[in-house]
Amino acid sequence: MNLNARAARLADRLVSLADERRVRVVDVPGGGRVVDCGVEAPGGLLAGLDLARICMADLAEITLTPGDVGDFGTPVVQVATDHPVAACLASQYAGWQLALDSFFAMGSGPMRAAWGHEDVFNIIGCCEDAEHVVGVLEGRTLPGADIVAHVARACRVAPSAVTLLIAPTASLAGGVQVVARSVETCLHKLHELKFDLSRIVSGFGTAPLPPVAADDLKAIGRTNDAILYGARVVLDVRGDDDSLHAIGPKVPSSSSRDHGEPFADIFARYKHDFYAVDPHLFSPAEVVFRNLQTGRSFAFGRLAPDVLARSFGTEGA
Repeated sequence: MNLNARAARLADRLVSLADERRVRVVDVPGGGRVVDCGVEAPGGLLAGLDLARICMADLAEITLTPGDVGDFGTPVVQVATDHPVAACLASQYAGWQLALDSFFAMGSGPMRAAWGHEDVFNIIGCCEDAEHVVGVLEGRTLPGADIVAHVARACRVAPSAVTLLIAPTASLAGGVQVVARSVETCLHKLHELKFDLSRIVSGFGTAPLPPVAADDLKAIGRTNDAILYGARVVLDVRGDDDSLHAIGPKVPSSSSRDHGEPFADIFARYKHDFYAVDPHLFSPAEVVFRNLQTGRSFAFGRLAPDVLARSFGTEGA
């Protein structure tokens, strides 16, 4: 099961639907392909769903459903996967900072499995050799030939074998692909807590899609809040119940000392330094473990619709 090959097929389909999806394909001098899903091209909801599916290497069903968190009238991004570790941690997690000269973007997608330099791959495996690598970038500037060449060298492919898709956080497509990370944030938190990830069989998650913010900094606040205060994740697992009962209270965002304020306020208090924010904050609002062997379920955390209302600008509506 080659993650990059799966994502490449979806990327090719998106390119074939470029006009319909309101995206723009940019051929890069020296080889490579960039798909603009919201920087200069308008993009949209369907482009965002495509981005999210590519980011998870086509190992998840991702849909938009009617909202159910408060009375915001906002849609919900729903994710279901039977390959949660590969889809989320080997592919979707934004673990590759692409910084070169004045360019910066957070890199996700299965190109990370070809690069394989993140510590998480020492635990989960999933590194791969690929003929064509695919990455999803969260950023405001289109990557040029230097970024494509950098990715190509790191992933041991020719520049012509690189596809990079990009959308800023403050865009319809960018918002969808970020909010589709409900299950991923839960798995990453469990990884940080040293939980045995091989016990996780399937994952299901929902999170509300916020309105597009006026700028990327405000959008980072809203998309984080969608997960921290509005995401519900259900994991089907195997193994003993005692360990689930013990680890459960540590998993949801309410376990953090920083829980309770909109992320924009927290971020500003720490002078926009992500590494100063309590790392325990970055997880879904609610987490449910369903033990496939014992038939018991354990629920932890809580939604915070009042915080979402403040974040999304719907307070008093």
